[in-house]
Amino acid sequence: MWDEAVTRYDFGPSHPMDPVRLALTMGLVRAFGLDRAMEVRAAPAAGDSTLRLVHREDYVAAVREVSGDPGVADGSYGLGTLDDPAFHGMHEASALIAGQSVAGAEALWSGDAEHAVNFAGGLHHAMPGGAAGFCVYNDASLAIARLLELGAERVAYVDVDVHHGDGVQAAFWDDPRVLTISMHEHPRTLFPQTGWPEETGGPAAEGSAVNIALPAGTGDEGWLRAFHGVVPELLADFRPQVLVTQHGADTHFEDPLAHLAVSLDAQRAVQESCHRLAHEYADGRWLALGGGGYAVVDVVPRSWTHLVAIAAHRPVDPESAVPASWRDEVYARTRQLAPARMTDGRTPSWRDWDAGYDPADRTDQAVLATRRAVFPLRGMLT
Repeated sequence: MWDEAVTRYDFGPSHPMDPVRLALTMGLVRAFGLDRAMEVRAAPAAGDSTLRLVHREDYVAAVREVSGDPGVADGSYGLGTLDDPAFHGMHEASALIAGQSVAGAEALWSGDAEHAVNFAGGLHHAMPGGAAGFCVYNDASLAIARLLELGAERVAYVDVDVHHGDGVQAAFWDDPRVLTISMHEHPRTLFPQTGWPEETGGPAAEGSAVNIALPAGTGDEGWLRAFHGVVPELLADFRPQVLVTQHGADTHFEDPLAHLAVSLDAQRAVQESCHRLAHEYADGRWLALGGGGYAVVDVVPRSWTHLVAIAAHRPVDPESAVPASWRDEVYARTRQLAPARMTDGRTPSWRDWDAGYDPADRTDQAVLATRRAVFPLRGMLT
């Protein structure tokens, strides 16, 4: 899913969410010929009836108002804040990104496509009644809500952004049809200060919200061990009809806004695992979204190009040289030097959870806390 106009989602020159990251990602996708390996589609912006599947009518009206006149934004509804400054065309750009995710979900459900990617999406902090954390409309929640509207009975959402997927969790907190799993930096040290393992869902959906809160400094081995120590077993139990995943690249050790130490190579390994899990448990129906990521030249375009390549069944060898044409584009747009290869030079590995628990290891403590909080609620052994 791609429309050049998604780059109009632009909070201004001093904001960390620089839309150049989207343009550079699509440039790298094209440089590897991936736009010829899968169909590139553009979808219309989400209309009001779609937005209201998740967002309150008064909030959508407020976004429309500040979109036409950013000067009226006063912080109400989270609009006009440092995180979410108002800008001309805010509603149109936000609804367009949402429209791409919703259309991708529709294509999966109709059988028109097996996989869909919207790396401009993954805006997981937006709440039903307000903007938050650089997110105006929650495209992930809207895509899931549309799947439910179309008749889906089980949708799984897996979020590996460094920040807790709080908006998606909130949207489906009391809905047992949706399993939300978020693996993120511990709320003690990072926005939005939610995502504790004890957050497990509402009264009608206990065990449907899953949170893996990892200590600051977690690197490849711990990050991968945590993912594989929780996610596959839950998906095997839940048996989703569609798998929606969010791949924020801000877990990377170069990201300026967080404190994990994950490599591009580990991010790619999780992308491959999500692809495999979609085929194993969701008949291949996989909607993959972008998310955070503020190393906008060195990390984001490479990470999400790997994601597109995996979805296209044309994976890019991590040792591949970055095409010279793209390096030229990077310099022309940013006056920065581009990375030379599609790897950080790591060979990620992890120890399976079945190999045993180390009570002195903080990552193991985090994984066990999640399993103890959620697995019994689902009738599973910890």
